[in-house]
Amino acid sequence: MLGLPYNHTMETPDTFFLVGIPGLQPSHLWLPISLSAMYTVALLGNTLIVTVIWLDSTLQEPMYYFLCVLSAVDIIMASSVVPKMVSIFCSGDSSISFNACFTQMFFVHAATAVETGLLLAMAFDRYVAICKPLHYKRMLTPHVVLGMSVAIIIRAIIFMTPLSWMVSHLPFCDSNLVLHSYCEHIAVAKLACGNPMPSSLYSLIGSSIIVGSDMAFIGASYKLILQAAFSLSSKNARLKALSTCGSHMGVLALYYLPGMASIYAAWLGQDMVPLHTQVLLADLYLIIPPTLNPIIYGLKTKQIWERTQGLLMRCLSDHSNLGL
Repeated sequence: MLGLPYNHTMETPDTFFLVGIPGLQPSHLWLPISLSAMYTVALLGNTLIVTVIWLDSTLQEPMYYFLCVLSAVDIIMASSVVPKMVSIFCSGDSSISFNACFTQMFFVHAATAVETGLLLAMAFDRYVAICKPLHYKRMLTPHVVLGMSVAIIIRAIIFMTPLSWMVSHLPFCDSNLVLHSYCEHIAVAKLACGNPMPSSLYSLIGSSIIVGSDMAFIGASYKLILQAAFSLSSKNARLKALSTCGSHMGVLALYYLPGMASIYAAWLGQDMVPLHTQVLLADLYLIIPPTLNPIIYGLKTKQIWERTQGLLMRCLSDHSNLGL
């Protein structure tokens, strides 16, 4: 139906229906269990990170502030898609209204754009901390950190607003069956009678510029970080400098590798990548980083691990005292 002419009698559908993962319907029994478990871990872990950083005055540093915002974005990103996915797989409730579909699309893709910006900000934070430690507090003041966060959010909104507008204003045919488990913009655009190529090109070029530039700056930051670390005379100092970046590098790999694979798999189409593989990549891209990020930062960052243990011990102690 793509590219066919359309007339004025065609009406915008009130409701879309999400298929889930095409071709893997027999696997839908274990999928909601896995997704629910990962979503629970993501909610608890990221909420705990936000709470610990918010309540502990000793963690009021730029690195922890960015981590707090990252955890909040992870909660938004996972919550935008996982509850509906579980509903599709468990109860078969696959309907989603037109407005809700495009609202979900906006929040999902805007959250991913914010996340890549935060990862860049955290790489810059590590660069300043290791390469220019004497200037750290002067360069990364609270106003600078707030300005960076606002700029990251504005960039995501500026990128996503035209894309959402282009897709939502396409003329749709009589098919309203979205071959995906959430309102991913390419899957929705394929239902249009009009030409979806402009929005698809905008998405590919825009995401490539945002992600590509962020990755380039992150790579440059870590090149300078590694040079500075290996120039230190003390082995313990080198290990300490590298260990402060270990958790961040793990999160970078979790985010960018499946993310880029998902983007280009969707662009290549079914002839190159099976549809169920495309959908699975997109789903895992949205749920795995939010699930593992708090675990990685909680285990690798000594201060967060110690504060988290202290908070949990206080909560358990208060609970046991109330029970007496």
